[in-house]
Amino acid sequence: MTLRSVARQAGIAAPSIYRHFPDQPAIMLAVVQEAFAQLDAELLSARDAGSSDPRERLLNIGHAYLRFADRHPERYRTMFGGVWVPVPDASSVTADDMSALGQTALHLLSQALEDCVQAGYATSTDVLADAVALWLGLHGLAHQRSVYPAFAWPPDIAERVITALAHVSTD
Repeated sequence: MTLRSVARQAGIAAPSIYRHFPDQPAIMLAVVQEAFAQLDAELLSARDAGSSDPRERLLNIGHAYLRFADRHPERYRTMFGGVWVPVPDASSVTADDMSALGQTALHLLSQALEDCVQAGYATSTDVLADAVALWLGLHGLAHQRSVYPAFAWPPDIAERVITALAHVSTD
């Protein structure tokens, strides 16, 4: 993607795009930030779906994450697939810009897991580390389902990933 191609798609002259974005990584950052905002909205909606059971809220968030990846494969690949990897400080994108991506999703997973621990449903002793492991597990499952859709995925694979990585009891 070039600034010229973005300008052409937007129907404007290439030089005018510089009033809005200083370089191509800044454009991609805006695209990825918008995609994360959409993911965050779906995860928040899943969390607030009405259940007071912490395990159900955690499962709802996990399933919402996977649904987002299934429904928006191109957007998901742009977010996580290495389509863009700016070098902080070699462009207008900073290390802080990059580290902010995904923080809301991670916070939601962490909070849902903490709620499970507080309710006695999970045995995590390091909620943040286990939330990161859970996010990686969800991401791995989302990726594998997108690149290998013909595989006969067990119908309960998402629950297995979530409960195992979050140390949540199923009783």
